Amino acid sequence: MNHSLRRQWLLQLALFLWVAIAGLIVAPRANASMYDTQLPPELTNGPDLCAYAPCGEVMPSAQHFSKRKGAPAYVEAYADDNGKQRVVGYVFLSTDVVDIPAYSGKPVITLIGMDTKGIITGVRVLKHSEPILLAGIPESVLVKFVQQYIGKSAAAKLEIGHGQSDDGAVGLDAISGATVTAIAENQVIAQSAYEIGKQVGIFKVTARPRAHFTPLREKLDWAALEKEGSVQHLVVQASDIGSGDSDRPYMDLYFGYLNTPTLGISLLGEHGYERLMQDLKQDEHAIFVVANGQVSFKGSGFVRGGIYDRIQVRQDSGTFTFRDTDYQNLYHLQPGDVPSYKESGIFIVRSANFNPAWPWKLIFLANKVDPDTRAKSFAHFDQEYWLPARYLEGGRPKVQRPQAAWKLAWEGKKLEIALFVMFLAVTAGLYSQRDRLVRASKRKHKPWISIPRHLLWIFSVGFVGLYLKAQPSITQVMTWFHSLIHQWKWELFLSDPFIFIFWWFLIISVVVWGRGLFCGWMCPFGSLQHLAFKLGQLIGLKRFQGLLPKKLHDKLKWIKYVVFAVLVGVSFYSMEMAEHLAEIEPFKTTFLVGVWNRSWPFVLFVGAILGISILSERPYCKYICPLGAGLAIPSTFRLFGLKRKQECTTCHACAAGCGSHAIDAQGKIDQRECLLCLDCMVMYYDDHACPPLVKERKSREKAGLPLTPIDGKGYFISLDSVRRNLSEKTAELKKAG
Repeated sequence: MNHSLRRQWLLQLALFLWVAIAGLIVAPRANASMYDTQLPPELTNGPDLCAYAPCGEVMPSAQHFSKRKGAPAYVEAYADDNGKQRVVGYVFLSTDVVDIPAYSGKPVITLIGMDTKGIITGVRVLKHSEPILLAGIPESVLVKFVQQYIGKSAAAKLEIGHGQSDDGAVGLDAISGATVTAIAENQVIAQSAYEIGKQVGIFKVTARPRAHFTPLREKLDWAALEKEGSVQHLVVQASDIGSGDSDRPYMDLYFGYLNTPTLGISLLGEHGYERLMQDLKQDEHAIFVVANGQVSFKGSGFVRGGIYDRIQVRQDSGTFTFRDTDYQNLYHLQPGDVPSYKESGIFIVRSANFNPAWPWKLIFLANKVDPDTRAKSFAHFDQEYWLPARYLEGGRPKVQRPQAAWKLAWEGKKLEIALFVMFLAVTAGLYSQRDRLVRASKRKHKPWISIPRHLLWIFSVGFVGLYLKAQPSITQVMTWFHSLIHQWKWELFLSDPFIFIFWWFLIISVVVWGRGLFCGWMCPFGSLQHLAFKLGQLIGLKRFQGLLPKKLHDKLKWIKYVVFAVLVGVSFYSMEMAEHLAEIEPFKTTFLVGVWNRSWPFVLFVGAILGISILSERPYCKYICPLGAGLAIPSTFRLFGLKRKQECTTCHACAAGCGSHAIDAQGKIDQRECLLCLDCMVMYYDDHACPPLVKERKSREKAGLPLTPIDGKGYFISLDSVRRNLSEKTAELKKAG
């Protein structure tokens, strides 16, 4: 490369880096007013919801609002009617009714209004923790999404997506690029409104038949009761609430239902069970609790006549609390293998609305301390209980449960998942046959490599990137680090099936072959850069294409590692800040959100990268990509690398043509930087391109010696070896004859 062209490249690189930095600094920050907003504790716990929430926005026809009432809680909305107040609807907070996590693993806290006919009058998102709505998709898209619910009945079957349906389902537009968030929020709004509608009598619910127990009167030990699910275990760690002794559980609690003969007799003995059943009236149900904990399950502030504020029972939308008259002492449990415990008791549910044949949950309530702000909030931890079928006449009733958002995401994309898995399998299969592919190629003619790679690049950009939006990102790496340290939730990672599958493929392929298979063959944005480079050749810019000097490249390649370290480090200080800084990845703009939805600095950044990519191979991958850096580190320990010969230490033929600048002066391949284009492996076997092979070929041709096949080490098989093998075979034939 001459001096003027090199200077041109240095100027282009400087422009590229300036756009990368300046674009992030001057870019308008996404309006994150709802992201991790600090809501006052009175909003979630206080009696006057509407003193802290904009109830008027979701119920415009109301002038006054009541205090919280009911379980789950809601407020009545009143309108002035000739001097009198008339109930016009109900307002409720989603987290008072359901606890459904979105993509972040946290719920979207939503305020909902519904009139007396069950029609949704307004929806307002108060707080979310969705990173994609922070540094990718604008929050206005979420606002637009929830507006679809206004005017729809809470009794309607509301589903994400439009299509033909025989059950009267109402289709709703999803959020492009945030489907899981949309699915979760749909469940939050639909279930909350329906549960409140049932409670206030708008929607009539068919009464469940009374439970009838089988006459089984077995006596089981504790282990058998636990195994069949008659005794359930709820554990709350100190880390779950941010306080207490981290060396032992904050609450370690066992519980079960005592009315059935086998359970009552096994736990209380014949006499104790009979006495309990004599005390219980119709529609009264006994639940035992034993526990070891750093606090008492009875609550530290309990007084006579008060309410036990740590233990509740919930079944569907009904929550049952306990007063002192609902509590009995439990002095002893019969099984000899009962775990040690320091407190025990029996709570009585006195309600005809509680049906033990259906599943219910025991809830433990605690004050949770935010690790960053040290602010306290009320948190609940629950464990489901459902009597084993053998204790119920006719077995367990059929229960239709709402599917988790991640399951809906997988079930709705079976064809796409199959095509995506096929793409991964084809790519891995092709690369596993690389030795055959490079042997069938020549330096100037390698269709067995170039054609498949071009097809894979096109498929990756079009299908994987633009259609599936399955571009892996450094934000997922940061989320994994935090999940490993704080709390791992499979549901969070299962929410996007394509990213989940892609990362498992990445983990395996990086360990086996290094980062190059993903970065060089499959990455949607990397593929887009290489297609831009090929476009430059097609439009006649090949003479302007080139690489930075190797010495400069070797300095600049470390930038991406610095970017990776900074992003991961900042994420432990502030995930919000790290999400903003992660905009140094152009992936959201290119695939997830679309350049038409971003402000000019983001569009300029992507344009600069692709513009330089026309003249140089993958500049972003080489110098800035934090994801590439994160994958390069474990690539150091990959199982299989590319082959080298002894002569490679002095021969620079492969290094001169390496578009990744991954081969040093000693002929060693830096597998952290190599994108596995296989050009060097084609030369490895090409007797018209590899200098050692060229020398050997010419020498044999001059001496009139035959050209033997090239072995796995990249050399012609020696003539002495061929002669020896031939003589041995001849001897064997003579001996056999």
